[in-house]
Parts: sequence; structure tokens; C-alpha cells
Amino acid sequence: MKSRTSKDNRNEEREKIKSSDSINKKKMKRNIRRLGGGGLSLEAFANIKTKSEHYNPALIKKQREFYKNAKYVSKYKKSLKQQSQQNGPHSSKRLLEDENGTGESGRMNWQKKKNNKNSSQSLRELYERKRQEEEEASREREAIIQTKKEERERSESRRKALREKMFKKTKKGQPVMKYRIEHLLQTIQDSTT
Repeated sequence: MKSRTSKDNRNEEREKIKSSDSINKKKMKRNIRRLGGGGLSLEAFANIKTKSEHYNPALIKKQREFYKNAKYVSKYKKSLKQQSQQNGPHSSKRLLEDENGTGESGRMNWQKKKNNKNSSQSLRELYERKRQEEEEASREREAIIQTKKEERERSESRRKALREKMFKKTKKGQPVMKYRIEHLLQTIQDSTT
């Protein structure tokens, strides 16, 4: 009987070890993914040690993101180029002329400049309004904070005064009962009203 129970115990221990190993492996994989991949090669490690800068996984991750984004941008530009070729070779020139304003008459340019001035003025007004609203909101918040602070100080001073009265003692070290009785009477009156 002894041998059977010991085998069962060993099997249970093995299962516990296997489950803890799988949890540790998951954590390691997550950490490796977070830090930007597996370990360094021996050459890369040696190069890092020889340089004055330290190995920074966060910097490596940023560089990877930068290159990834650059790849997406180049793909986007290629797709735009293909679309313009499908629409016709002259359509891309028209788009460029429209953006630069070279293909339009002088009158249209003047109207665009006028619209831009109006839009910049309206944007400035929007910005100023938003800024004023934010300032008013911050003033209101500060006022609320100030009133809360004053209320807190008043209540603390009241508590402090009450505490001093409650802990007053006579010359012989006996507590002064006058203030304690007054406090009890006041609490009773407050509870009844």
C-alpha cells in the first residue's frame, strides 16, 4: 500500500511541476515579445559592449516600429501611383496642379486666399473661445478646491479644540468632566432634532 500512495504522490508532483513550467514558459514568451524578440547574437552583444551607449530594448522596439511604418507608407504611395496610372497618365498631373494651384485662374486663387483668411480667423476665434472656456473651468475647479480646503481646515480646527477640551485634566490628573458632559448633551440634542 505504501508504494502505491508514494507513486500517486510522485505523479501529482510531476503534474504540478509541468503546469508551473507551462505558466513560466508563457510568461517568458510574453516578456520576450514585449522586449522585441529573442536574445542577441554574440556579435551584436560584443558590439553593444564596445560602444559607449547601453543596450536599450525600448529604443530597438521604436526603431522597428519606425521601419514598419515606413514600409506601410511606401506601400501606400505605390498603391496611389497604381491608381493614378489606371485612371490615366494626365489625371495625376491634374491632381498635382490642383494642389499647387498652377492650373487655376488668378480669380480662383484670390477666392481661395480669401477663404483661407476667413477660415484662419474663424479657427483663431474657435481657439480663443476654447481657451477661455478652459480657463473658466480651471478657475471653477480652483474655487471648488479652495472651498473644500477651507471647510477641511475649519472642521480640523473644531475637532482639535474639542479634543483639547475632552482631554483636559485637573492638577491631580483627573479628567475634567464639564466638557465631556457638554459634549454628551450636545450629541443627544442633535440626535433628537
